[in-house]
Amino acid sequence: MEKRTLKDLLYEQVARIGRAVSSPKRLEILELLAQGEKSVETLAGELSIDVKLASAHLRSLKAARLVDARRDGKYVVYRLSGTDVANLWVVLREVAEEHLLELRIALQQMVSDPDKLASVGREALLQQARNGEVLVIDVRPREEYDVAHLPFARSMPVAEIERRLSELPRDRQIVAYCRGPFCLLSDEAVNLLAARGFEVRKIRDGVSEWKAAGFPLAAGPQA
Repeated sequence: MEKRTLKDLLYEQVARIGRAVSSPKRLEILELLAQGEKSVETLAGELSIDVKLASAHLRSLKAARLVDARRDGKYVVYRLSGTDVANLWVVLREVAEEHLLELRIALQQMVSDPDKLASVGREALLQQARNGEVLVIDVRPREEYDVAHLPFARSMPVAEIERRLSELPRDRQIVAYCRGPFCLLSDEAVNLLAARGFEVRKIRDGVSEWKAAGFPLAAGPQA
């Protein structure tokens, strides 16, 4: 094989990944699957698209070997093909945030109140949670928490917060997180708890960002 032909082939193979992640919906699928495996129907609901279109996006991701599938009865369940795919999503988002002013403006609009953000870094937050100085709550669905969550975090899905207020402390700060910077579940939790007098903040990290930064995760249901 000629050198030029070989080089073209090499770049073409890498370009398969670029084409697979060129769709906003497919990027969102990667973010969702980084939380744990999900059925086509669940993904379609999260994406607000029909099952047929969700299946088409998943076929594109599978063709690029970014996701795998298994059958569970009448359902087809998808998962990321490796933890490096979750890291790919984090890197893509971070590069976009670094270079695209439009994205930074959009993110600023998501966090219109800077006081909602916890100012503490990852290492300090981990130490504070370990010492019981703050309570970290994971407001994603419980099944996502069971797959992986921040150490010392308590599962508190946003839909359950209203009826579980008695479990939350009023004498220390609560720190909420969800799926990452683009996730709005933690904003819902912060608004709900702040309105009821709790001292509460959020962090932008999800489990993918935490892991990509080299910090540990925990797994399994809450004790």
